[in-house]
Amino acid sequence: MIPIRDDAPRTTTPFITYFLVAMNTVVFLFEVSLSPDVRAGFVYQFGVVPTAFGQALHNGAFLQSSIVPVFTSMFLHASWLHLIANMWALWIFGDNIEDYLGHSKYLLLYLVSGAAASLLHILFNQGSQLPSVGASGAIAGVMGAYFLLFPSARVLTVVPFIFFFVWLPAWVVLGYWFLAQFLSGAATSIASASSTTGGVAFWAHVGGFIAGITLIKLFPARPHRYSFDN
Repeated sequence: MIPIRDDAPRTTTPFITYFLVAMNTVVFLFEVSLSPDVRAGFVYQFGVVPTAFGQALHNGAFLQSSIVPVFTSMFLHASWLHLIANMWALWIFGDNIEDYLGHSKYLLLYLVSGAAASLLHILFNQGSQLPSVGASGAIAGVMGAYFLLFPSARVLTVVPFIFFFVWLPAWVVLGYWFLAQFLSGAATSIASASSTTGGVAFWAHVGGFIAGITLIKLFPARPHRYSFDN
């Protein structure tokens, strides 16, 4: 299912969401301006590489080689489709979470969810030498928060293959997405996928989603926010 837009209202301007979309786009434009060899090195340095993360912990280079890539990887993308899909989801769901939390707490939720996503990805792919990049783990946190706060908000959705447009409750759209990520991650783990091949970081999506649900329970709503009756 492909979400197109939602109907949950907001009363504030989502400046952080705009900033994140702009930042991810600018970084990707910089990426594609590099030569293939330079870009590969750039992605390897600033993406999350599970084996490099483990080696950095062992060698005591925790901050530079472990923590920094966890955050920089959130602003890198593998392709235009990767970027557009992530930014579209952030555009749909991010504004309402920012409206609920306020700008600073929303940014904190985004970054912490992204970090949690990377850590779960590393846990399930400790032998992988491939860099993991993308904002999808952080955005999964935003989606998890939305799933909890606005379960009855309607999402205009395209059903693949038959291209049928339908309004569905957010809990259906996001619940289906999370279940698909979890089952795909489990299938990948059971199959013991080779660390030399690429693919979707399903466990990162799972980790981000769970982090978003957890954090939205801990963070209070901003004062005087608009009340949306689900």
